[in-house]
Amino acid sequence: MSKGLKITLIVVGVILVIGIMMAKWIIGGYNNAIAMDENVKGSWAQVENQLKRRYDLIPNLVETVKGYAAHEKELFEHIADARTKYFSAGSVKEKINASNQLEGMLSRLLLLNEQYPQLKANENFMKLQDSLEGTENRIAVERMRYNESVQLLNTYIRTFFGRFFAGLAGVTNAEYYELPEGESAVPKVTF
Repeated sequence: MSKGLKITLIVVGVILVIGIMMAKWIIGGYNNAIAMDENVKGSWAQVENQLKRRYDLIPNLVETVKGYAAHEKELFEHIADARTKYFSAGSVKEKINASNQLEGMLSRLLLLNEQYPQLKANENFMKLQDSLEGTENRIAVERMRYNESVQLLNTYIRTFFGRFFAGLAGVTNAEYYELPEGESAVPKVTF
């Protein structure tokens, strides 16, 4: 084998190894962007599952409480409206807004048991209230997981090479699930 052929084979080998490493790096970055995007979508699906559970429980809770608090009709109508808005929402942001609206109403609804001592003793109400509180806890956990996956994706997209790979995969920033202003205030029940 001539010296020129050896050098040519070495150069071709080095270029081939570099090419394989580059392809592996690009495919890995692309797949990472896709995986993070799918993780955000999966996390959001879990949030929706828990929100759906909540919306399935609410009609039962409302029917139980209605008998005791007939003059809170307006509250029940707002809860029904919030449920309708959630299921007719077209985007994640609209669903988040509808969910936040309902959350405020539910807090107010749960405070009703303080105003109606006989309601506290109602077994059905207590079971439904426990179920609803359990659902709220599940929703809070799923929201946290969703926001963590959004944070990972958005951080990846903001990095130098992550931006390139996300653009290559068509992945864009995701929105955090945030509570609206004033949501942390304690709701009041007035008669």
